[in-house]
Amino acid sequence: MIRIDVDKCKVSVTKDVAKTPVAVMVEDIVGCKWSLGILRLLVEECNRPSAMLRAIPGLSTKVMNERLQKMIRFGIVTRTVIGEKPPVEVDYVLTLFGQRFMSIIKEVQRLQEAIDSGDILASDADLDGSEHHADCSTSGKK
Repeated sequence: MIRIDVDKCKVSVTKDVAKTPVAVMVEDIVGCKWSLGILRLLVEECNRPSAMLRAIPGLSTKVMNERLQKMIRFGIVTRTVIGEKPPVEVDYVLTLFGQRFMSIIKEVQRLQEAIDSGDILASDADLDGSEHHADCSTSGKK
């Protein structure tokens, strides 16, 4: 859970979010096509759930809410409810952490674009990983 103190412009992350490795967050977000689409919309400041549903064909309300709740738990997104009586307005916004997180996602996208355009060949990489395995076997022993 994220707490935002508007008066002091301070964001605090609770312990459960702070203990989640960023690699787990990346895997969870990148592994879901819906999450990437939702994040793209949030970057473009499409913050309303109804607008997100219209912008992403095939996205159901249930899946959108599940993905947004997960992003809230990770501290990537905040949810703001405007109004007290129905109908209320709900906005989702990237947190400062979410903006930094997006730089990882954008770098993955740039890498894929470089591979797709032929600037980087995936076959040029050491696919058997033999060099990396040698490094890994000694890196844990200090």
